[in-house]
Amino acid sequence: MDTQEHLYDLIKGFKTCMLVTHGRGGRHARPMAIAELKPDADAYFATRLDSPKVAEIESDGTVLITFQSSAEYAALYGNVTLVRDRALIKRLWSETWKPWFPGGKDDPALCLLRFHAGAGEYWDNSGLQGLEYLFEGMKAILQKRQPQTDEKQHAKVSL
Repeated sequence: MDTQEHLYDLIKGFKTCMLVTHGRGGRHARPMAIAELKPDADAYFATRLDSPKVAEIESDGTVLITFQSSAEYAALYGNVTLVRDRALIKRLWSETWKPWFPGGKDDPALCLLRFHAGAGEYWDNSGLQGLEYLFEGMKAILQKRQPQTDEKQHAKVSL
């Protein structure tokens, strides 16, 4: 499995992530539900047109998205654009969004954020990778050196 596939396998089960934008007041991180995630790590999120993040993105579309579980971590770097495509909004609509969009999929305040991934990075200490890292860590302690990782455990990925 190559590093891009490994990254996607690692993040595809996440339902939420942290979206970090850049605004006039500096960086702002917020949890976002993932509407759709593609194998190339591009993603869609639902938001309101009047959300402060929309103004931040229109000012600077460069963002960071992070994922974290107890043993799996990933970061995606890329750009976000605003999407008002009503057919796409209807296709991705989730009833769980109803509290934020009382008008449903036709709510005029509802829009999408399209994330285009440029690069990513992951750290995978789950399953066998976690055991290998634990073993490598113990060896490193005994040999008084830093533990080594391989592409199954950590990699930077161009997307």
